[in-house]
Amino acid sequence: MSTVDELVQAIENGEAARAGEKARAALDEGADPTGLVDTLSVAMRAVGDRFGTGEIFLPELMLAARAMQSAVDVVQPALLASNAASKKVGVMVLGTVRGDVHEIGKDIAITMLRASGFEVYDLGRDVDPLDFVKRAEELRADIIGASALMTTTMPAQKELVDILVAKGLREKYHVILGGAPVTAEWVAEAGADSWGEDAAKAAKTLEEVMAGKRAGAGE
Repeated sequence: MSTVDELVQAIENGEAARAGEKARAALDEGADPTGLVDTLSVAMRAVGDRFGTGEIFLPELMLAARAMQSAVDVVQPALLASNAASKKVGVMVLGTVRGDVHEIGKDIAITMLRASGFEVYDLGRDVDPLDFVKRAEELRADIIGASALMTTTMPAQKELVDILVAKGLREKYHVILGGAPVTAEWVAEAGADSWGEDAAKAAKTLEEVMAGKRAGAGE
């Protein structure tokens, strides 16, 4: 079993100390930090899927989240260093929606996005949909990201989009949704623009969005 496989196993088993150790070992062996974060995101999504189907329960999910955070804490400095020359790509506000106190997926996405050159403002957890809009306006953001880990909190993602529509601001922002229960179908139903299936894909999608905006502006 490779070191990266052992890292994934440690996350799945909720072994925080071992996850940190294996992340350090993988970096020492020359693993690409961006690739590692991608692997970590996929692993955590798999854990989230198991939670969604009832195969595991909240205590196991939280242990896996702590293990993931332990690994991210190790990988993040290397990831940021490897992308130190990146210019600012765009401004984004990102938070976990009202009623949802889970932050691990959001935090992983923030790590990847900042490493990709985005100026990301972390709104935290349990954020009211209207507050996403207020902060985006205050910060002159390009993108609003809303995460939901539970199906019961997903309606707040749609509420966010509805508020933008009601205020005549919908075309001003690219809205990306994320979280374990979120699907492409839900993104379309909610009226959002894209799906952050995992941190790496979210970063790639938003890089393309901002490149399109720059091209449209003639930059």
